[in-house]
Amino acid sequence: MQKTAVDVLISGGGVAGLAAAAAFGAAGYSVICVDPAPPVTSGDAPGADLRTTAFLQPSIPVLQAAGLWARLEPHAMPLQVMRIVDAGGAEPVARVVHDFDASDVSAQPFGWNLPNWLLRREFVARLDELPAVDFRPGVATQRLLTRDREALVWLSDGSSVTARLVVAADGRHSPVRKALGIGVKTTRYGQKALAFAVTHPDPHNNVSTEVHRSGGPFTLVPLPDHDGKPCSAVVWMETGPEVDRLKSLSREDFAHAMNIRSGGLFGWLEQASALTVWPIITQQAERFIGQRTALMAEAAHVVPPIGAQGLNMSLGDLTALIDLARPDTLGEPAPLEAYQRRRWPEVALRLAGVDALNRASMIEARPLRDARAAALNALYSLAPVRKGLMQLGIGMR
Repeated sequence: MQKTAVDVLISGGGVAGLAAAAAFGAAGYSVICVDPAPPVTSGDAPGADLRTTAFLQPSIPVLQAAGLWARLEPHAMPLQVMRIVDAGGAEPVARVVHDFDASDVSAQPFGWNLPNWLLRREFVARLDELPAVDFRPGVATQRLLTRDREALVWLSDGSSVTARLVVAADGRHSPVRKALGIGVKTTRYGQKALAFAVTHPDPHNNVSTEVHRSGGPFTLVPLPDHDGKPCSAVVWMETGPEVDRLKSLSREDFAHAMNIRSGGLFGWLEQASALTVWPIITQQAERFIGQRTALMAEAAHVVPPIGAQGLNMSLGDLTALIDLARPDTLGEPAPLEAYQRRRWPEVALRLAGVDALNRASMIEARPLRDARAAALNALYSLAPVRKGLMQLGIGMR
């Protein structure tokens, strides 16, 4: 059996795992990154992840240090304004609109948006440039044994790896987390999300828009033009049965339902990609560390797609891991315990905030929707409160 020794073994080759491999590799550590499924790096390939990710300002430095941002920036769409629309009245049209403009708190946009499949393409290309990184797609983590001085990982290709640090970036059902016996707290909302792209006649002007009515937000996030038309990525959150019903509609009937739900923003929306469905939960691991092991991304926490928190929280994990890593103490208890202290409370606070927003967006009863609109209008109309919410949302404080 082939046995390899490295500094860092990363279990999981999604966006977060690939980012971690690039970050540790660029920092001078030897890295093996494994994932049971080869990454899909084309938008029209079967199984392509049609969702998008908005990288908020605090996520950019770790991407720059990893050599990733130089590859991503030419493809990125700036997010200058985040617009909240309440359409919870008798008719599904905008009745309360508030804009959060990044210029009120920063000289830069809130963030930059990219398709997830493109992230994977550029991240894999970056790993190819790093001689200390060995990316093994199609290989899974099967067994984990941790000891004081190292962790031993058995892989599905019959090989094994000894590592000073194992980073679990292997998803909400993380095999590494289960091997460590770490439990999770999970909240289920009975929701699913439809993710797809649309074109529209009116320009989005780099405005990311959340339309609230019931069932969850209908979010349009700016993308580059498609076939000469303005284009946006859509995440449409609804109850599970309603998502199943919508997905079963004919293309014509789906277009009608989509345009009613959008409130007519940006004109008539035309579906520009296939539909994908994602379950919505909130989840947090009981702890983010084990012996010689750190959990990050969805192995540590899962959050509904509201406010671009998901992957940015994952990159917050990565930033902390890189900041706390030292060649002489890599994987030892002190830096791992520091990681736990730094990340677990921060994640718990953000999950609670997103949970509250999601529950508010799901409200069905008309009187409660009216109360929600009144409360949001009063809250967002206060300039100091609005500025504070923007800073908190993008992680500036």
